[in-house]
Amino acid sequence: MRLDIYRRAESDGKFSYLAVPETRNIPEEATNTDWEVEARAFEIDDNADHLPDYEIDNLSGQLSEKGYAMTHVH
Repeated sequence: MRLDIYRRAESDGKFSYLAVPETRNIPEEATNTDWEVEARAFEIDDNADHLPDYEIDNLSGQLSEKGYAMTHVH
């Protein structure tokens, strides 16, 4: 599977990440924030459920439920 990865700055120099399947746009509810492209066509295993470099957990569950996956906001 290929994902486009976006990031936005948070406090303390940290980032939140948004993963969207390559063929989709950023979902409407997320377009009102300042997402910047981090990676295009990022290749991952179809069975992957965690993107450690982007701190995204439950990847398949989030993609199935919302159509995108996001870093857990603390």
